[in-house]
Amino acid sequence: MNISPCQECGTCEKKGFCPIDDDMQQVYPLLREADIIVMATPSFLYGPTAQMKARVDRSQALWSLRYVFRLMDPGRKWRQGFLLSVGATKGKNLFEGTVLMAKYFFDAVGASFDGALTYKQIEGPKDIKKHPTALNEVKEKARALVTPFLNRTKILFVCTENACRSHMPSAFAQYHGGDKIEVDSAGSAPANEVNQLMEKAMKEKGIDMAYRKPKSIEEAAPFGKPDLIVSMGCKDVCPQFPGVPNEEWNVPDPSGKSIEFMRKIRDDIEERVRKLIENLKFGTQYIKDLNKKEQ
Repeated sequence: MNISPCQECGTCEKKGFCPIDDDMQQVYPLLREADIIVMATPSFLYGPTAQMKARVDRSQALWSLRYVFRLMDPGRKWRQGFLLSVGATKGKNLFEGTVLMAKYFFDAVGASFDGALTYKQIEGPKDIKKHPTALNEVKEKARALVTPFLNRTKILFVCTENACRSHMPSAFAQYHGGDKIEVDSAGSAPANEVNQLMEKAMKEKGIDMAYRKPKSIEEAAPFGKPDLIVSMGCKDVCPQFPGVPNEEWNVPDPSGKSIEFMRKIRDDIEERVRKLIENLKFGTQYIKDLNKKEQ
């Protein structure tokens, strides 16, 4: 990828985004979507590679949203960060610089540092393959990181443009639902970008909506079949996922309306999400009851 070094222009701390138009703009949304972020880098002179360092420095844009603008990324509560690193020498402090940098990087992108696996005297693939414990340790750690996310209830929020109504409940569900709910959002006719008034209204609640992009129902499908679809003016989504219950929310489209109207929709959606999370505490029974209503 083409990722330029940070130019220390200060735009991220003044306006909340990085103005450098390169491939890092594709990375920011991925960092926000991820439940687990793994930094993998060889050790070059007691630190990560220059390519990795450029990514780390450019994460200042996400750091600014949290610590300058005081906005909360909903995924921050459970996102995990882990470091994998190898080095050719056997120096005592070989990985200290990389580990310290990884800790600050994960904090900047909204992830908890969950540890590191580092291996000395590794020059290439043959060396790591011959290592007596490395591959098993990595498999065990991968299993430990992934397992807590496997049994979450998957909810897909759907509206027409995926620019406003479906983005708000997905963020609120992340924020209030913790790591028990896996959420995504999509639209039957996705817009080019999210509604800016929606971003403003959510900022008033302290929730960061940066780097969210509208996507189609087809784009959401590869992430797995949801357990529940919540639709707002887009009930034709049901045939896309046969057998998945659909809960219809009568939420007016705030597109083109005033900020006051947007705030009312925002508060209504947050209250609906809270009730949904409360219902989901009853586990699969709530989903089964919805299925019966569908039938």
